[in-house]
Amino acid sequence: MVKDALAEAETRMQGAVRALEEDLAAIRTGRASPALVEKLPVEYYGTPTPLMQLATISAPEPRLLTIRPFDPSTLKAIERAIQASDLGLTPNNDGKLIRLNIPQLTEERRHELVRLVRARTEEARVAVRNVRRDVHKDLRDFEREKVISEDELHRGEDDLQKLTDRYIEEINKLGERKEAEVLEG
Repeated sequence: MVKDALAEAETRMQGAVRALEEDLAAIRTGRASPALVEKLPVEYYGTPTPLMQLATISAPEPRLLTIRPFDPSTLKAIERAIQASDLGLTPNNDGKLIRLNIPQLTEERRHELVRLVRARTEEARVAVRNVRRDVHKDLRDFEREKVISEDELHRGEDDLQKLTDRYIEEINKLGERKEAEVLEG
């Protein structure tokens, strides 16, 4: 019972870390990264579709992204989606390919992005703590219903806390790494 609860907790905590990694990948740094636009929703036959399903995205230079649509008729829709996004990038369309020049970030914008990174890491920490709270409640319910002993409850609580600490530490490291990436020119 305790092992099952801890396994579920670990799976859910890993999910929180993965979600944070995806969120942080989409935050712009001074460098071009396909992750910046991969999940950008593009209106395709009336359905919002992630850009990565409609085009090949590459970073041939440190400050340039190229987007080559599989279907050339989607060029305009991709261009509109980029302009409507909060990326602050202007697409250059040559009829076959969209080029996105990634400008240097201003100091003010870097600090805004650091605040955003901190907010996202805090959301991930809260998600991990919520998992801990839910599983802790389950463990107490098991003990109350005499499914597990008091000793098993305490061991389970200790293991749950160690698991939580490990994932919180991983989240902190991800956040620190992304902050450093945003702040470096």
